[in-house]
Amino acid sequence: MTPLLQIDGLTKAYPGVVANDDVSLTVLPGEVHALLGENGAGKSTLVKAIYGLVAPDSGTMTLEGRPFVPASPHAARAAGVGMVFQHFSLWGALSVAENVALGMEDPPPLRDLARRIRDVSAEYGLPLDPARLVGDLSAGERQRVEIVRCLLGRPRLLVMDEPTSVLTPQEVDALFATLGKLSAEGTAILYISHKLEEIRALCDRATILRRGRVVGTADPKADSARAMAEAMVGGTIPEARPAQAAPGAVRLEVRALSLPAPDAFGTALRDVSFQVRAGEVLGIGGVAGNGQDELLAALSGERRSPPGAVLMDGGQAGHLPPPARRRLGLLSAPEERLGHAAAPAMTLTENALMTGAARRGLVRRGLVSWKGARRFAREVIEGFDVRTPSTETPARALSGGNLQKFVIGREILQDPQVLVVNQPTWGVDASAASAIRRALTDLAEGGAAVVVISQDLDELLEIATRFAALAGGRLSTAVPAAGLTLDRIGLMLGGAEAA
Repeated sequence: MTPLLQIDGLTKAYPGVVANDDVSLTVLPGEVHALLGENGAGKSTLVKAIYGLVAPDSGTMTLEGRPFVPASPHAARAAGVGMVFQHFSLWGALSVAENVALGMEDPPPLRDLARRIRDVSAEYGLPLDPARLVGDLSAGERQRVEIVRCLLGRPRLLVMDEPTSVLTPQEVDALFATLGKLSAEGTAILYISHKLEEIRALCDRATILRRGRVVGTADPKADSARAMAEAMVGGTIPEARPAQAAPGAVRLEVRALSLPAPDAFGTALRDVSFQVRAGEVLGIGGVAGNGQDELLAALSGERRSPPGAVLMDGGQAGHLPPPARRRLGLLSAPEERLGHAAAPAMTLTENALMTGAARRGLVRRGLVSWKGARRFAREVIEGFDVRTPSTETPARALSGGNLQKFVIGREILQDPQVLVVNQPTWGVDASAASAIRRALTDLAEGGAAVVVISQDLDELLEIATRFAALAGGRLSTAVPAAGLTLDRIGLMLGGAEAA
C-alpha cells in the first residue's frame, strides 16, 4: 500500500539537544499508528514538524506521494493534516460555534457553521450543541469541540496528542468508536499516548522513539504494555505499590469545608470532610470539573477557608496563605504545570527558588542564595531524570512530561509533612510515572501524609491506601482502596455515595 505520510531522515536540533535525529517512518491510509517514547524522546517535535509548527533542519516528508513542506499550520491543514493538541485552545465565554470559527481562516456565517457542526458531530458520534458556552462543557465535551473543528476540514491525516488524558472511560470508548469510523473511511491517525493499554486496544502499528531516534517498532495487538514500555526506556521498569507503613497521627484534617465557586465556570465545594494520617496515601478520584482544582486551592492556601475547616497537625491552617503553609510543611502541586506550578519564562533555578525558598533555606536576611537555588534545581533534575540542557533552561522549553517531573520532584525533595498533588503523572511516560508513584509512596512511608487527586483510577488503586470520590464538589466517605471494585468506584464517581 502506498504510504499516506512518508518521513525520511528528519532531523531537528535545538541549542544543547537534538530533538529528532534521522527519524524515518511511514503512515498508511486508514492506519492508526502509535508514536511512543519517553518524555523528551522527540514525539512533540516530530508532530510539530508534520503540522508546520517547526521547520526540520534536514530530511524530507511526502504526503500522498507529493513533497510535503508545511510552512505553517494553515499550510498543513490545507494539505489535509489536522491536529488535536493535548491542551485545549478554547475560550470559555464563547459558544461552541464561535470557538470553531476562531480556528478557521475563512469561517462561514455562524448559522451555516452551526449546521455543519451538527452534521459532522452526528456523523461521527460526537454530539455537540453549537450554541452552548464552552465554559459550561465537561472536559470530554471540550475534547469533542477540538476534534469536530479538525473534522470540518476533512483531514486525510489526524494527529492526536494525549487525547484521553481528561476523559472518562465511557468517553474514551466513544472516542475510539469515532476513530474507528475515521480509520474505516481511510483517514490515517497518528496517535500519541502514554496509556499503553489504550495503544494496544486502538493502534495497528507503533514506532518507538528514544532520545530523538527511532529504536524500533511494535505490534500493539501482539506486544504487551510492559514490553512496549521497556522498549521505550531501554530497560526494566519497577512497579509501584501502596505505602506499607502503619498509619500514624492525623496530619491533615478537613472539616465540613464549603466554599463558593471561584468563578462562573468553577465548582463549589460542599461540606467536604476527610482525614489523612502519617504514612497514608489518600486517593481522590473524579471526572474533570468536579472540584479538583478548587479543593487543591483550598488546601494549598490559594483560597482561604472558614475557621476550623482546614487543620494541620491539629492546628488551624485554613487562614494561612501558601508561604505560611509551606513553612509548616504543607506543600502542593497543581494540575496546570505551565503557568500555575511553574512560571513559563523563568529558568528552572528560578522556579526551584519560588517554592523552595523557605524549606531549603534559599533566602537569608532578604538575600537570595543563587548557588543554593541552582544546587536545588540540579538535585531535582538528577533525582527525577528531567531531560534538560541545564538549570538555566526556561520552564516553557521543557516537554510537558519533563516539566511535570520537575514540578513533582521539586515538592518531594522539600521533605513535606503533607503533600497534595493533582494529576501527578499527567503526560509522563510509563517509566517516569512509575518513578513518581514510587516516590509518593516512599514519602508516605517516611511519615508524610499524601493526598493524590487524579482522574487515573488505575494510578489511584495502585498507590492509594484509601480512596474517595469527588462528584459535584462533594466528597464521598474514604474507604480502603484494597479490594475496591469498578462497580463500586463507578457509583462513587457518580455521586451515589457522596457524604
